[in-house]
Amino acid sequence: MERGSFQLMKSVNKSLVLNKIRINQPISRAQIAKDTKLTPPTVSSIVRELIAEELVIESVLGESQGGRKPTMLLINDDAFYVIGVEAGPDKMSCTACNLAGKVIERTDATSIAAPISKEQFLSDMIGKIQSVLDALPEPDKVLGIGVAMHGVVDVDKGLSLVAPNLDLRDIPVADVLEERFNTIVKVENDVRAMALGESWFSAGQHKGSMLMVNMDSGVGAGLVIDGKLYHGAADLAGEVGHMTIDLNGEVCSCGNKGCFQTFASEQAVVERAKAEKRKQGPITEDQLTIYDIHKQAATGDEVFAQVLRETGHIIGVALTNLIHVINPDCIILGGSVSRTESIILPEITHTIEERGLTQEAKATKVTTASFGENATTMGAASLLLTELFEGQ
Repeated sequence: MERGSFQLMKSVNKSLVLNKIRINQPISRAQIAKDTKLTPPTVSSIVRELIAEELVIESVLGESQGGRKPTMLLINDDAFYVIGVEAGPDKMSCTACNLAGKVIERTDATSIAAPISKEQFLSDMIGKIQSVLDALPEPDKVLGIGVAMHGVVDVDKGLSLVAPNLDLRDIPVADVLEERFNTIVKVENDVRAMALGESWFSAGQHKGSMLMVNMDSGVGAGLVIDGKLYHGAADLAGEVGHMTIDLNGEVCSCGNKGCFQTFASEQAVVERAKAEKRKQGPITEDQLTIYDIHKQAATGDEVFAQVLRETGHIIGVALTNLIHVINPDCIILGGSVSRTESIILPEITHTIEERGLTQEAKATKVTTASFGENATTMGAASLLLTELFEGQ
């Protein structure tokens, strides 16, 4: 779908009606008017437009409230597709989903090997998107492309300002993709996109404020308040990986010492596990992964189990600091390190209970992300869905 077409589908009242249907479907026109305070003629007019645009369909008749049985309205989930791209720091993947978030097509994730030029990075991204488009039965039904980009992003310009792990700056992601595919493109920091996706697809489970902390090759966070991302004054909100935990700790990739990332990234945990094993003698696990450590810890390896418990304690300390500053309703953990949850999560919650300032702080809910390996691309797709349904 062309950029102009997407804009024509949006208006404040239209988004209000559309999102009301999404959240409360099946729902009647009369109920929409009652809940939104719009006049019945206005609702009827908007619904006619939404049906003409194939975003909404009519279903079987509802229950009568004393008069004629009302016709109920539903979102036409399969009317359009949205493409989500995960771009860095160490891999690239792409999915196409319908309006309900059901994945229709996906590409396998491929590694990004630094050094890489901006041109090659964008070329690889275009190739991923094109391969998904080629697999779709009706590629002209794509509403737009969302890109979850590693590093610091200028959201308004769709520009990647700094991709530190790739040593790239000023990548014109939106400009290049919009010219190539002639569709709207939204670009967001990868962890913030994940946070938005978790909030969007949770069907109202995460109301109020939600903090997502992603621990993978790096550590970052995204804060969603009343369904909207918080960016901060200069798009830096969420860089919790560079929150200092130990003034005398190891040097981080950012140049500072003792950053949270030097304790809670996948590589940091793996290196600590190797170091502890070497104390018992030579080791052969040169290709040891976080998944290997968790599997062996769960089946009786006490050295690895202790490393994960200590990691959980450190994460708990960091999260307690964030609870005292942000006071979110809940915290969602994502990334490869979070998949050791059977061991680290009890330590995290115990540490928060020990260190929380109030009973409410101590009781902050901490859980893991819903989408696993698809979390980033689903977050990227949600950038377009929130634009369509809520006008964000």
